Formats: sequence, structure tokens, C-alpha cells
Amino acid sequence: MITSRLVVDRDFVVADLDRRVFGTFVEHMGRCVYTGIYEPDHPDADERGYRKDVMALTRELGPTIVRYPGGNFLSGYNWEDGVGPKAQRPKRLDLAWYSVETNQFGTNEFIDWCRELDIEPMYGVNLGTRGPDEARHFVEYCNHPGGTALSDLRHEHGYAKPHDIKFWCLGNEMDGPWQIGRKTADEYGRVALETAKLMRAVDPTIQLAACGSSTHDMATYGAWEDRVLEHCFDQVDFISLHTYFENRHDSTAEFFGNIDVMDLFIKEIAAVADSVAARKHSSKRIMLSFDEWNVWYKARTINDLRKPGWPSAPRLIEEVYNAEDALVVGGALITMMNNADRVKTACLAQLVNVIGPIMTEPGGAAWRQTIFYPFSQASKFGHGRVLKTVIESPAYEAETFPEIAYLCAAVVDDRASGTTTIFALNRHLTDEMDLSIELRGLGVERTLDHALELHHPNMKAVNTREAPLTVVPTTNENVLVDGEKLTARLKPGSWNVIVTTAAKRG
Repeated sequence: MITSRLVVDRDFVVADLDRRVFGTFVEHMGRCVYTGIYEPDHPDADERGYRKDVMALTRELGPTIVRYPGGNFLSGYNWEDGVGPKAQRPKRLDLAWYSVETNQFGTNEFIDWCRELDIEPMYGVNLGTRGPDEARHFVEYCNHPGGTALSDLRHEHGYAKPHDIKFWCLGNEMDGPWQIGRKTADEYGRVALETAKLMRAVDPTIQLAACGSSTHDMATYGAWEDRVLEHCFDQVDFISLHTYFENRHDSTAEFFGNIDVMDLFIKEIAAVADSVAARKHSSKRIMLSFDEWNVWYKARTINDLRKPGWPSAPRLIEEVYNAEDALVVGGALITMMNNADRVKTACLAQLVNVIGPIMTEPGGAAWRQTIFYPFSQASKFGHGRVLKTVIESPAYEAETFPEIAYLCAAVVDDRASGTTTIFALNRHLTDEMDLSIELRGLGVERTLDHALELHHPNMKAVNTREAPLTVVPTTNENVLVDGEKLTARLKPGSWNVIVTTAAKRG
């Protein structure tokens, strides 16, 4: 048994939690779109071709914003191919994923899907093979009310009301050697600036995210963000961060260190952005869009990334997630919540099949992967202000990160409802944790609403089509509430959500 202590105070706040941190990602890659969210011939498809079973699971997952249409796919995409009568849409070679894109699902279909699920759309513009002109035309098509060629074209396509897309990404991973139309930092910074100016001229209400380094391990990491923001600082609101967690040592204890590396990543990029602001004598603060993140290391072979013969919607990077993957995803969510002052949007990549929390079979079932649960619980209960945590916990040393505390936790408080939620990860793999929690100033008359834990004795346990409920949340019976003080016993290697409500604040 190990013991840990967690203390928060109502007057010590990180920031209000932007609900857009609970976003996901839909790319035209593999089976994310086709046989994922869209499969007209599926027995459970609606009249528009959307899989109703996937829509139901998406509602349960609870994403607030979804990034579209890519990803690497974006850098070779012509948005005009995906609008208008489907019979007239061209088939194209997708050079990002060596597939044939049918364009039977595009801008308006995605908007309809988002509106059906009450999800905010996040769109990207192609700055690989295209540039400022196509980007401003895309904004005009989507957001201008009418009376111009492109807005009237949207009317002809059956959408008189503007889509009113507020969040736009200026390209994707433009420093990556794998990227179509790869650019240097100065080349990209200049084109991002000019593209942003034109897009804002069409619609001044939009928010824009510039591309940061493709990964934390890029040789140009840090210098790229500095040079890009030197060019486009005044015209963008966000810089993007991307990361995929790998279990490189085949060690769960080492794997957990990715959570702490992510925290350092966030703080470093915020510091780089602030250094640019300092040079410009500006009080503006660039916020962070962690718009691509997940666990991904098992489905990494060339066969997972590319199929021969230019197929349409092949099976690509269909990672099967296990119990330890779910714990790392939970830790990543805790990290982003604890950085709520700078991380204002984030997208788990991707939603369905392609490294997704939801899996489907063409014509068949849909089910929840292990990583589904921490995300759905964080989205459901993550409302309000993130409080600064003081944690006392034993720690261990690792190669991934020098000192890793066994307790990883975030506390979110909703003043309107009086509800306080504790998200806690016990990273000790053999010992239970006795956790004492003090919620100072948050109400002495307090009830326990939920005490949930995600734990499996086998860290490699997975959910499959045949056994979809192998790893699922259960109730933690070992949580007690005594006014502002709580005690909980956390199982080894477990993700925990404790929700309490105060009748009145102290």
C-alpha cells in the first residue's frame, strides 16, 4: 500500500476549462469515414448514409469539436471535389495514404453529421498543394451569407444558411518530410500569414491555428514554432501540437512517462510562443491547439500504413487498444486539463477505426475500445474551473522521464452546480493507493455522486467485436466523503473519477 495526498482550494484556479479540449478527429484515411461514420449500405444507416450505431457511440463519447478532413490527406485535397451532386464528384488518387478517394462524403455531409450530433466543426485548408486563394474561396463557400458566386453555389447545393465554421487550421504538419508540399519554417510562416489575412478578410470572426512541429522529436522542434510565429503571430490565435504515445520499452511503467513528457511539451511551446510575444512587445498570448494526439505504436508497419493497388477505404492503422493504453489516455486528459490556461482545444486522433476509440465492421457491429472510457468520462464530468493541485505522492525513476509521481490527478469544479470532480490515475502497478483529498472552501455539506474506476489485472486486455466488455468502468466502493475531506482507495494501475456535490459552499 502507498499513500498520497491531494489538496485544492477554491481560490487557486488554473483557468476555466475550455470544453473544446474534448475534441476528436475525422480524416479521409483508411476506414474512418467510409464504413466508419458513413456507410449507406449498412443495415443501421439513416437516409443520408450515416451509421446510427456510430452516431450513438459518438454521442456517448461526447466530443465537443471534430477536426476535418485531415491530416496528411488535407495537403493534397481539393475542397471543391467534395461538394455538389455526388454523381458528379470526381474520384482522385490520395497521395497521402495511397488510396482512391471517391469524394462521396465531403464538406456538407460532414456539416450535417456535426449538426446532427451537436458538435462544432473544425476545418483545415490545404497549404501543401494549394494556398491563400483556395483557402479564402473555401471560407466564402462555407461562411458568407449569399450574393456571391461561391456562397450562391452553397445555396444551389441545398444550404442557404451559412455553415458558420469558426475554427480553421492553416495546413497540417507542414514541416514533416512525409507531407505533401512540405515547407521550411519561413516558407510556411509567410504563406500562413497571407492565407490568414485573406481568410479573415472574408470572415473576421474566425479563429486560426498555425502548424507547430509535427512531433516533439523533430530536429527543428522549438525553432520551427519560433520562426513560424515570427511571421504570422498577429494573424493567428493558436499554434498546434501533435503527439503519439509509444510504449518503446515494452514497459507499462516507462509508458506512463509519456504523460509527463506531454506536460513538458505543452509548457515548452507556450514558452516559445511567449518569447515571440516578448520580442514583439505584445501582450497577446497564443493559445495551444493539441489537435492530434493518441496512443499509437502497435499498428506501425508499412502494411498498416499502405495497401497495394490504390484501394478505396482500406484498413489502415487500426490499432487495438489495451488496458494500459486507456490509462495513458486518461493521464493525457489530466495533463491537458491541468494546462487549461493555454490548451484551449484538443483532438483525439481519430474517431473511428483509424487509431479510434470506436471500432466498426463493414455491414456489422460497432464497439468501444478501452480508450473510449476515460475520454467519455472526462467529457461528461469535465465542466467548470480547473483548480491548482498540490500533490504529495511517492515517485519512481524512469528513462522516459526522470521522476514520475505515482499519483496523477486533476480537479475540476463547477461553481454553478456545486459539483467537484477528481480525475485520478494510480500509476503504481502492484500497490493500491490510499488517497486523502482536501477540497478547501468547496462546501462542507457534500454528497458522493459517482465513484468510478477503470482497472483490469491484465494490462494487455482488450475489447473486441466478440468480447466488447472485457475492459469497462466499474464502481469503486472504497470512497468516503466527510465534509471537505475525502478518502479513496485506488487499485494499482487504475483510472478513477470521483464526483461530489456540495449543498452549499463554505
